[in-house]
Order: sequence, then C-alpha cells, then structure tokens
Amino acid sequence: MHISSGRWLYGFSLALLTAFLWGVLPVKLKQVLQVMDPVTVTWYRLLVAGSVLLAFLAATRRLPSFRPLGRNGLALVLLAVCGLTTNYVLYLMGLNLLTPGTTQLVLQVAPILLLLSSLVIFKERFSLGQGLGLLVLLAGFALFFNERLIELFSSLGAYTLGVLTVLAAAACWAFYGLAQKQLLTAWNSVQVMMVIYLSCTALLTFWAHPLQLLELSPLQGWLLAACCLNTLVGYGAFAEALAHWEASKVSATLAVQPLFTFGAVAVASLLWPSYVQPEEINWVGYLGAFLVMAGSAITALGPSLLASWRARKATPLVG
Repeated sequence: MHISSGRWLYGFSLALLTAFLWGVLPVKLKQVLQVMDPVTVTWYRLLVAGSVLLAFLAATRRLPSFRPLGRNGLALVLLAVCGLTTNYVLYLMGLNLLTPGTTQLVLQVAPILLLLSSLVIFKERFSLGQGLGLLVLLAGFALFFNERLIELFSSLGAYTLGVLTVLAAAACWAFYGLAQKQLLTAWNSVQVMMVIYLSCTALLTFWAHPLQLLELSPLQGWLLAACCLNTLVGYGAFAEALAHWEASKVSATLAVQPLFTFGAVAVASLLWPSYVQPEEINWVGYLGAFLVMAGSAITALGPSLLASWRARKATPLVG
C-alpha cells in the first residue's frame, strides 16, 4: 500500500495548483467543443501529454518497467486507463449540456466517491465528521439547484442528462484515482501518467477524428493547446500530490475547484462577452455552491480531524 512522503507543504501546493488548473479548464474546453467532438478533444489532450512525458522519460532513461507490477499491477493499469478515458469523454459530454460552473460543481462528488471507495477498500471507519460533511454537501446541492429542482426530478431534458452524465464521469474518476494511488508503489507519478495517457490515446484512436483540428479557429486552436498543457501539468501535479500528501487532504483541497471556475467565468464574460456567457445563478445558488465546497472539504478531512482530536485528548497535560 502506498505511503505518503510526509512533505505536506509541497503536497498542498501541488493540490492547490491542480484545483486551479482543473477549475479554469472547462471555460477553455467549452469553446473548443463548439467544433470538436468530446472523443477527439480527449484524444488530442492525452496524445500531447503522453508524448511529452514519453520523450522526457526516454531522454532521462527512466522509462517504466512492467515487470515489477505483476498480474495485479496490470489489472490496476487497465482499471486506471478505462476509468480516466471514460471520465474524460463523459465530462466533456456533460459540459456540452451544462455551464462550466455547474459542471465543475457537480464534479465535486468525484473526490467524495474516491474517499468513500477508499473507506470500503482500505477498511477505514466512517466518522461523524464525514457524515456531517455529506449532509452539508447534499444541502448545498439542493440550494444550488433551487431554481431547477423540479426539472431535475420530473424530466430527462438536456439539463438533467448533463447532470447525470457528469455524475457518471465522477464515478469513473474515483476508479481511476484508486488505481493510480496503488500504482505509485511501483512507479513514480510521471511514469504512471505516461503509461495511462498513451494507453488511453490508443483506446480512443478508433473513434477520434484528428482532421477536426483543421476546422478550429486560431483562438480555438490556442485554447486546445492550453487544454493539452493543462492536462499535462494538472494531472501530473495531482499524481505528485498523492505521493507526498494524504489522499483525504488532497481531496479537501480539490474542493475549491468550482471557486476558480466561477471566478474564471466571471472574468472571461466581462473581457470577452461574445465568447463566454456569465453564469445565471441566484444568490441562493451561490450559497449552495459554497456549501457544496465546504461539505466536500469536511467529508475529506473528517478522519484526520477525528484522529487529531483523539491524539490531543489522549495526551496528558504537563503542569
């Protein structure tokens, strides 16, 4: 089982960088998706990121060996590849139907699902703090969707389908996160991401349409390049954060992603109103978004907070 290095400040910085990059990503992707289909966008992102990592590892003579993995390790690679590929495609399909802010907020269930899955697999206990966090998160979602609750539960329109698609993407991401965490026992984070990226690219090749690149405007082309770079740096930082910090605390830090998304949409809609539309959410919805982020963080940090409280309680006072 993987054990974190204990370099918490480095891990926190990497997790915060990941939150920022993932937070602004849907704003850029939304523009690219006007021309490219979700599979092709994903194919380009993974191809570019995987190729850069392959070149780096080959130049430094650190290409990974599959021999230490064994049969269980190969199964983990397959799980990570299928999980990340499906997550990428479903996420973009959901983004096509929703606004960037709504998409990113719904995706907050991904770290929660990762945490809950870890509780089952690693036999950890579900604390009172985690239960409180889940209640706060559910209340936040109810407030965020306050204007569209009837639509969500009474019809299968584009909005409801978008929410369900992003929820499915979140579930796939949790499988990917669990597999990647264990692969770090045999490979470093760069090796893990190179193998996963190129394997995902190979898996999507039969459904991708690379010539759609020629249909992009110059702006959309630069945004696609930025998305590819975001993939390389964002997931690399996430993998490295897991190597140096506890998964629960990384998950708690990632909870601020929607904050960056809403901020990016607000700024972009002011600077480029013809390209980016502002989020149409009332103040109750924004309060709900805050509660979703808070609930996600509380749920992720529940075990750590409980362990810290018990440690302080068990330590005798020195007088």
